[in-house]
Amino acid sequence: MKYTTEELQEISKEVRKDIIEMILKAGYGHPAGSLGMVDVLVTLYYVILLHDPKKPDWEDRDRLVLSNGHICPARYAVMAHRGYFEHKELFKIGKFGSILQGHPDKRFLKSLETTSGPLGSGLSQACGVAYGARMDKKRFRTFVICSDGEHNEGNHWEAVMFAGKNNLSNLTLIVDRNNIQIDGHTEDIMPLEPLLDKYKSFGWSVIDIDGHNFDEIVSACSKARSIFENPTVIIAHTIPGMGVDFMENNPNWHAKAPNDIEAKKAIMEIRTMGGKVTPYGE
Repeated sequence: MKYTTEELQEISKEVRKDIIEMILKAGYGHPAGSLGMVDVLVTLYYVILLHDPKKPDWEDRDRLVLSNGHICPARYAVMAHRGYFEHKELFKIGKFGSILQGHPDKRFLKSLETTSGPLGSGLSQACGVAYGARMDKKRFRTFVICSDGEHNEGNHWEAVMFAGKNNLSNLTLIVDRNNIQIDGHTEDIMPLEPLLDKYKSFGWSVIDIDGHNFDEIVSACSKARSIFENPTVIIAHTIPGMGVDFMENNPNWHAKAPNDIEAKKAIMEIRTMGGKVTPYGE
């Protein structure tokens, strides 16, 4: 099925509204990063990934590992819209017995690939999946999403070195380059630049994109599939809190739930989002 940019934007609006309502009902969560990565996740689930919500354990599906598990409200909401589970489950997030825990937990939601929480671990997990796929001569691709802040973790860079050394060309890493973390801006806490050059020095192909431009996201992921020499990292520049003016680029909203008034204002702002129309296929 083909989707236009306009259709993907409308889906992203619904997902963003769900995120606000989910975090409001839970009373805790990470709205900034969740809102910022919606466009990437919508593009992955609606255009890029080879997957089947009716057969989540399909052997040849593409794998998606979410390393920065604190933005799981965004992934959950997109999965619900794609039919992995009933939409009403979103508003039970974090509740006792819910399939949707505060961080992704495969014990509760079987259609997840991994359980995540400790930052910096996702790329190592994804490297294992990609390396195993190559050993088994499987053709699926492993995608992994990580935050920029978790580049502070040493085990992330160990995985970067492993993937480069082993030329894991079936691996695509998408970095949420939103420039914030829980204590402030990344370049104040632990500067990451020149981030592109660092990945290149470890033998990765690097693609730099606007993480809110559907065309650029599609193009980058498609290009990654055509690279057979080494792993690919897509540096996706995003706006934390995207769509909600008082949350955008504000580290204070990294891990803070809105109150009723703030949530109502956020949803009203999200409804006004829009953009251009360009068709492409799934």
